[in-house]
Amino acid sequence: MSKFRGFIAIDIESNKKLVEFENEIKKTGADLKLVETKNIHATLKFLGDTEETIVDEIEKIITNAVKEIKSFNIQLKGTGVFPNQNYIKVIWVGIEHVEPIAVIANDLDEKLSKLGFKREERKFSPHLTIARVKTSRNKDKLLQTIEKYRDMEFTDMKVDSIKLKKSDLTPKGPIYTTLREVKI
Repeated sequence: MSKFRGFIAIDIESNKKLVEFENEIKKTGADLKLVETKNIHATLKFLGDTEETIVDEIEKIITNAVKEIKSFNIQLKGTGVFPNQNYIKVIWVGIEHVEPIAVIANDLDEKLSKLGFKREERKFSPHLTIARVKTSRNKDKLLQTIEKYRDMEFTDMKVDSIKLKKSDLTPKGPIYTTLREVKI
């Protein structure tokens, strides 16, 4: 049986302010790997190794998770880091008006556990990963840039679909392919 590295997400369209933020991060000279703007998404559930034979079942679970939900708007606002400013691993952009996203993510987590996917241990924290930080090189410059954008309103966007995606890891970065799309 064939497996793929899977996740369920909301795709985020690139916009001028996100690109500007990424460019400013790049200029800091920090040792990091930026997420390509075409790959920016909000992960609802990371699946990891996924059997191709259960794609239909996963699609049904996604469909059930959104059946009571109408399309909704979210706001991309603010920046920060995980896990903390002393030890930066991830640079993120925040998401506001997350109630529908949290409902969907929690439902997916619960229902997918019945297919053998591990339940999340941490509370769901919707965000966009913008970059992964490799070392502490130029950390102060990086933190200044993140602080500059801390309250930035990047965009408002309508969420009208959830996608099951496949991630192929390559030396040049991941390639994401949408396997199924469920409209809200």
